[in-house]
Amino acid sequence: MRRLILLGLLWLLPLATSVAQEEDFREIGPVTQAVIDRGALNCGVNGEVVGFSLATEIGYVGFDVDICRAVAAAILGDADAVNYIPLLASERAAAIMTGQVDLLSRNTTWTLGRDTQWRATFGPTVFYDGQGLMAFAEDGYLFLEDFEGKTICTNAGTTTESNIRDEMDAIGVSFNLVTFPSFDEVLDAFNARECDAVTSDVSQLLSHRFRQEDPEQY
Repeated sequence: MRRLILLGLLWLLPLATSVAQEEDFREIGPVTQAVIDRGALNCGVNGEVVGFSLATEIGYVGFDVDICRAVAAAILGDADAVNYIPLLASERAAAIMTGQVDLLSRNTTWTLGRDTQWRATFGPTVFYDGQGLMAFAEDGYLFLEDFEGKTICTNAGTTTESNIRDEMDAIGVSFNLVTFPSFDEVLDAFNARECDAVTSDVSQLLSHRFRQEDPEQY
């Protein structure tokens, strides 16, 4: 199952205990200390998914954004002390491993490989999602078998890419898989009819559908 995860290295935070009324001298981790010294949290987000993180006239809004704000409030006492950094799916690993972001709060599947290779700590799962396909309604696709010989587009560097390959192989369907660095490029190709369908997180597909003048066309 695909899951939206909260990824970061921030969880050694100093706490105060009201019961004992004594300070907890827990060691502050290097990332948390960097946030304190900087005076702001660098938080990686998607920036293009309605309901999760979207750049608007009033700034970034959404569930993922609220998580960034909550962490900033916990560390700095100021929920507005956040630098939002929009990241493509292919940019996530490098951003967290190089320290470009202190925290990654965007649609990302928690896998064993990423858990060991990204050199970061996956926090608690905050959203359960699934993978879906979106096509034009007039084309009449109902089942995966209908995509025999067709072209499906998705993001490069995602589990979506490997999942669709594995599933199609399992049911014996031959198809063409085309990948793009950004989801905007995927959608551009889809709307230009270069793809018969696009596959991604269901939440991301619904976000795109919601923003269209005629969502019923999909």
